Parts: sequence; structure tokens; C-alpha cells
Amino acid sequence: MDKTRVIIYLTGGIATGKSTVAKIFSELGAYVIDADKIAHKVIMKGTRAYNKIVEIFGKDILDETGEIDRKKLGKIVFKDKNLLAKLEEITHPEVLSYMSQELADLKSDIVIIEIPLIFEKKLELHPNVLVYAPRHIQKKRLIERDNISEEEAEMRISAQMDIEEKKKLADYVIDNSGSIEETKRQVKEILERIIFSMHQQKEKSG
Repeated sequence: MDKTRVIIYLTGGIATGKSTVAKIFSELGAYVIDADKIAHKVIMKGTRAYNKIVEIFGKDILDETGEIDRKKLGKIVFKDKNLLAKLEEITHPEVLSYMSQELADLKSDIVIIEIPLIFEKKLELHPNVLVYAPRHIQKKRLIERDNISEEEAEMRISAQMDIEEKKKLADYVIDNSGSIEETKRQVKEILERIIFSMHQQKEKSG
């Protein structure tokens, strides 16, 4: 792997605006690897993960084409943390394997890897950038985005580590509760800081 490459790990809570921030990074020239999109691919019909998930959760989670219906599966696992953990045990190794291969094939100097559960899984990935929005904004966005009840939104948010706890653990924080212009300013500033910091580290080590 090219030693000059800058890899940044992007994370956040549900409905904090990770995709918006990832798009801004992309506009600034970064290549974005989205773990959630990869998670869609690794559970498609015929994959190892698909077969294991259907074996555990049954055929009721399938849609009319035989693919896994993520909303049906979500309703089951967000009610039971043990089932959520079982699902993650199946999907996470597959996602990481796919991601490693994609990263090995890339030519880009700046890579953003979007991983929602860095802190929940105690992953030592640095530098990491947290996309932050207060809980009440998370809930409002989630209800509007997924057209779900307040109760279901609360349940999904509660299934993750509290956003305020994540904020304490992050290397960098982007507050995405204001205007898009303010978010863009923060993204640009943090990208410049990380690149500068990494170049300094390289000079010291070498």
C-alpha cells in the first residue's frame, strides 16, 4: 500500500448525516468506501452471509424476489440486542474482507472509509471523524427519512451507543446540526488538519 495515502475513518450515529459528509469529502477529492453499501452486497442471494442469515432468521425476512428485506430484518434485530449481535457476527467479517480488497485495488491518495460502529465494536481505527447531531435531531431526521413512528425511531437510536459518548471518543467531530455551508467548512478544515498532521508524522519518522 502507498505510504503517502491518507485513510480517514468516518463514523456517526444513525441519521446524523454520514452520507452528506461523505459526499462533501468526495467533492474535495477523496474516494469513499461505504461499509453500509458493502453490507448490502454481502447479504445478496447466494452469498455465504445470505445463507447463514436465512438459516437463523427464517424465510419470513425475504421479499418476493427471495432477497433479504432489510426493513423486515431490521424490525427483528433492533428489538433484540442478542439477535443484532448474531447478525453482526455474520456480516462484519464479510464486509471487512470485501473492503480490504477494494482498498488494495485503489489508486487514490485520500480514502474515506465510512464505518458506523467504530466505537461500539472498540475498533482502533485512527484518525476517525465523528459526524455529530444531538439526539433530538437524530430522532426527527430518522422519522422523516424512514417514515417511521417516534417509538421505532427511539428504539433504533437506543440500539446504538449514545451520540454524546461517541463524541468523547472521537479524534475529530463534525457538528452536522447546522447549515450545509457550516458542515462543508468543518469538513474542509478537518481534512486539511489530518493531512497536515500525517505529513508531520511522516517527516518525523522518516
